[in-house]
Amino acid sequence: MANYNLEEKDSFTVFGIGTELTSHYTDFAGINKEKADFWQAVSQDGRLDSLKAIATNDYVFIVNEAVNNKMMHYAGVMTEAVAPEPELGETRVIQFPKGEYLVVKGDGNTIDELCNKVTGIAFGQALQEANDIAYVGGPNAAVVMEQRNGVFYGEMLIPVVRK
Repeated sequence: MANYNLEEKDSFTVFGIGTELTSHYTDFAGINKEKADFWQAVSQDGRLDSLKAIATNDYVFIVNEAVNNKMMHYAGVMTEAVAPEPELGETRVIQFPKGEYLVVKGDGNTIDELCNKVTGIAFGQALQEANDIAYVGGPNAAVVMEQRNGVFYGEMLIPVVRK
């Protein structure tokens, strides 16, 4: 049985830089490679540091969202400064609605390990086990909340509705 909680959350906004994922939605290897390439690029070219510099907290959001029939993937932060910055590339203000969220907490030795773990549990187990809720779309995010002694801690947030 998956370890998850249902939590009521206020609406919140994430400012992100993104990329379109072009692999078929069932091509997990392709999607994971595209995501890894994106994170390597934004980490190396300074865009992730630029995002962190305007953040209101230390959280880093790894957001997935369907936008205009495209599968989008974002690196994001909570911020009050959402002016487009051309050097960041494709940016978006991502609205997470007020409501109930399926929340899976976890840890990993890398950000990638943390994200894969909480995403896998959330979509691969928790949503299947929770018979009284459903994910009906909208942005979902893995959130890196802190790092202690070389271990990353965070959670997966998926907006859900009652069936």
